[in-house]
Amino acid sequence: MIHRLIAETIDELGIREKTIGVAPVGCAVFIYNYFDIDFAEAAHGRAPAMATGLKRTLPDRVVFTYQGDGDLAAIGTAEIIHAAARGENITVIFVNNAIYGMTGGQMAPTTLPGMKTTSSPTGRDVELQGWPIRMSEILAQMPGASYVVRRSVHDPGNINKTKKAVKAAFNVQLNQAGFAMVEILSSCPTNWGVSATDALKFVKEQMLPYYPLGDYKVADAVKNLVV
Repeated sequence: MIHRLIAETIDELGIREKTIGVAPVGCAVFIYNYFDIDFAEAAHGRAPAMATGLKRTLPDRVVFTYQGDGDLAAIGTAEIIHAAARGENITVIFVNNAIYGMTGGQMAPTTLPGMKTTSSPTGRDVELQGWPIRMSEILAQMPGASYVVRRSVHDPGNINKTKKAVKAAFNVQLNQAGFAMVEILSSCPTNWGVSATDALKFVKEQMLPYYPLGDYKVADAVKNLVV
């Protein structure tokens, strides 16, 4: 679904021929199989660094990263924070499904308290393993960030809102307005060990209370770009 929203946005903005996607190791890496645009593969967590290099070298291109929570909020934490601090004119699509989806369902930085994973089989113990990290709230504090929002794809209404946010994030870049990120809450039925229907219910009932949807930063300079 998130792939589809990005693809629709690229075509609606008419930027397919000048867009470059950056996907790091993890679930996100397979995105290049589904898009007819240029793509670069980055080392795990390093997509923002590669995107920075591409955008600075080719400033006329539209550069976006597509990253999971195990990537962006763990091994790539420094990369994303400094990209936002520098105000790099890139677009970041951050998929938060609260687990490592590709490597075996281990606990991620975004795994909820008490949530069971293959590396926390009795549930995440915050006294032992710390609290989940809220990346949108963190990045919204960076002066270089212009647009930081959290959305979800657990039902049709929220899918529509996510589409508008993705388009806004690309428009921020097209208007040379700085760093933009859309965090998207998503499900992972396979590694959560539940049905697809129950996974969507989990997003609504368990993830939303801990990761509230909303606009965490919309700078004055980009307010007119938000649909």
